[in-house]
Amino acid sequence: MRHPRIAAGACSLLLAAACAFADPATAQVAPRTVAGGYVALGDSYSSGAGAGDYLASGRECKRSSRAFPVLWAEAHAPASFSFAACNGAGADEVLTEQLGHLGPRTALVTLTVGGSDTGFVGVIAACSLGGAKGCLSAVSRARTTMDGSLSGSLDRLYSAIRNRAPAARVVVLGYPHLYHLQGSCALGLPDSERAALNDAVDHLNAVIAQRARAHGFTFADVTAAFAGHEICSSRPWLRGVDVLAITESYHPTAPGQSLGYLPVLSRAS
Repeated sequence: MRHPRIAAGACSLLLAAACAFADPATAQVAPRTVAGGYVALGDSYSSGAGAGDYLASGRECKRSSRAFPVLWAEAHAPASFSFAACNGAGADEVLTEQLGHLGPRTALVTLTVGGSDTGFVGVIAACSLGGAKGCLSAVSRARTTMDGSLSGSLDRLYSAIRNRAPAARVVVLGYPHLYHLQGSCALGLPDSERAALNDAVDHLNAVIAQRARAHGFTFADVTAAFAGHEICSSRPWLRGVDVLAITESYHPTAPGQSLGYLPVLSRAS
C-alpha cells in the first residue's frame, strides 16, 4: 500500500509481555536481527484491524501499531520495514497496490490474504441473518470460490511476489477458527453453523497452503495458536460482532496479534 511506518515502542518490553502471557505452545523464540528488508503485505489480519492504536499514516487501512508485522519488526530490527497491508485487500489489490515495496534486497515477506476474496463478510452476514439453510448455502458458495478463482488469483500474486523479491523468504500465514464450540456464548449462531464457519476456514487455509507451497513459500498455520481463544471462549483473542465497529468484528484483538500471530511468525521466519 502507500505509507509504511513502524510505531515507536520498547521492543524488549513488548517481547517480555508477549512471553509472560503466552502459553508454552505459543512462546516466542529468541529474536534475531534481519540484514535485509521486511515487507508486510495482505489484508486486515496483517494490518491489525481490531487491535486498536491505528497509525495516522494508515488509518484508512486500519494499520495498527499492535499488528504482528510491527511487533516483529521492532523485535528483529530489519534493515527496512514497509507496512503495506490494508483492511479489505484481496489478492488482486495486493497484486496491484502493495508490491511496489518489494525489491532485490527484500529478505522477508509476510502475507495474509484470501478471506476477502471468498466473501467471508457476506458469509458471516448470511449465517447471522439467513438461518441454517442460508448459512450453509453461503459457506458452500465460498468453498467453490476457494477452489476456483481464488487459487488462480493466489498463483498470480505469488508469482509476482517471487519475481519482485527473488531472494526473500516468504511466509504466508493462515486464519484462525472463528468460534470456540460449546463455548460461553448464550446468544448468536448455533454450534452447527459455527462449526460450518470453522470448517470453511480450514478449507480456505488448505487452499492457501497448497498454492503457497507450490511456489516454494512457507505456510504458517495459526489455528493451534488460537485454540481456546476463539469467539465464545473464556479468553477470546478475536472480536465478536460489534455494530459500532463492524469492520473490526471477527478480527484479532491486540493479544491475538501478539500472542497468536507473532509467535507463529517468529518460528516460521
